[in-house]
Amino acid sequence: MAFTVPPPRTAPDDGWASWYEGVLGWTVAGGPPVRLVTGIRFDVLDLPSDAGAELLRRPVATGPVAIAGRRMRFLVAAGSAEELPGLLDWLEWGGVALDLTALGAGGRITAPVPPGRAAGGSSRGAAVWLRPPEQGCEALLPALPGPGQGGVGLRQGAAGPDLVRLVAAAATECHRARLRGRTPVRGQPLAFS
Repeated sequence: MAFTVPPPRTAPDDGWASWYEGVLGWTVAGGPPVRLVTGIRFDVLDLPSDAGAELLRRPVATGPVAIAGRRMRFLVAAGSAEELPGLLDWLEWGGVALDLTALGAGGRITAPVPPGRAAGGSSRGAAVWLRPPEQGCEALLPALPGPGQGGVGLRQGAAGPDLVRLVAAAATECHRARLRGRTPVRGQPLAFS
């Protein structure tokens, strides 16, 4: 009686770390699953996927965008996570409970399936790119304007999308999603008087 031994299973992200490190030059942390380290080449705005889907329908420039389960992640320039609280205050969203966070230095996100590769096994809930990154994309990530590039929110002559406009639109869509009752802020029940 002969038995056929199936080939060994490989992790669904086998080889992904080398793609992120070798092609994009991004820092990865262990695995499986492979995780991308934030705060070095990029930061991440993290929001509910329904708010993120509405944000993608707006005429607001973004960089790479990934989705993982019920969360959407917008890559922004490194250092932007530190700016988020002050930016929300300046935009008059500071006192509003939004399910909008940022990951910066020391953070990690699950690496989405690289473009053109299939997720091994069950891809349900796997992180995937909606707008994939390209080599050198960090120079075009949403950021605050630099000196001589106009006031806050004005990216005249700047190389990439405007972080202020992206955060303003993201905050609006997070608030709308919460009002629709589809996305309560984590840890807080919805209450209407």
